[in-house]
Amino acid sequence: MPDETLPMTTAPTATESPRTAPAAPRFETKIAVIVRDDLAGWQKLNVTAFLASGIAHASGDIMGKPYQDASGHGYLALLREPVLCYTADAAALTRTHARALSRAVPTALYTADMFATGNDDDNRAAVRAVAADDLDLVGLGVYGPRGIVDKITKGLKLHG
Repeated sequence: MPDETLPMTTAPTATESPRTAPAAPRFETKIAVIVRDDLAGWQKLNVTAFLASGIAHASGDIMGKPYQDASGHGYLALLREPVLCYTADAAALTRTHARALSRAVPTALYTADMFATGNDDDNRAAVRAVAADDLDLVGLGVYGPRGIVDKITKGLKLHG
């Protein structure tokens, strides 16, 4: 993959970047991951990773192209657009889940029961055993049109 950065002819000033990136495109879609605020740090990271892997399957064009460094080593493709990461308490996560379901956007979920399982089959069984309104949610991932995802995540705080 060719390097698309322009060579610099002068040293950058204190306010300039050594590489000038083109303006980021404004995507018509949005990816949001929401994680419950009372999880341990390792759990937040684990849930976020699992939810992002689910979002990667939301549509055929959500993934970018593979990467290659200047030495010729190849790397896996990543999501083509930024992922906004939010934090929420249990009540806000439940409300966000209801909003996502009512708008029928692609949604990934992670429940507290899934921490006790060790494989994908048991994870699916743990979710299947509980009605939507009774799920003990610890994380959600949503993907859809920007305006709809904004409505789903309204009132949530970005993870910081």
